Amino acid sequence: MFDFFKSKPKNYEDISVGEFHDLMLQKDTVILDVRTAGEFSSGKLRGARNIDIMSRNFVEQIKNLPKDKTYLVYCRSGNRSGQACEIMSDMGFTNLKNMARGIMSWPFEVV
Repeated sequence: MFDFFKSKPKNYEDISVGEFHDLMLQKDTVILDVRTAGEFSSGKLRGARNIDIMSRNFVEQIKNLPKDKTYLVYCRSGNRSGQACEIMSDMGFTNLKNMARGIMSWPFEVV
């Protein structure tokens, strides 16, 4: 019997904005913004790549990314980026970090 209250283990890590900021400086790190193009153009993290989780071809775009990188994933509040991390982990990505409270709580520079 399936237990609705037992969640499957997360295959990604929720991290603070401070940890996220520190990891952005590491090599082999990809910063993914999974918000809409409109949200992305209104302010993003330096070096971020925009792949909208709501777009029809999200999985297609993710499929072509190298799996040996560390992915720092963010959205507005941490909700969509958490979903993106779930999808990516199901696709075989192993080094996934979700910005826990999203760019709303980002105290550093946006471009």
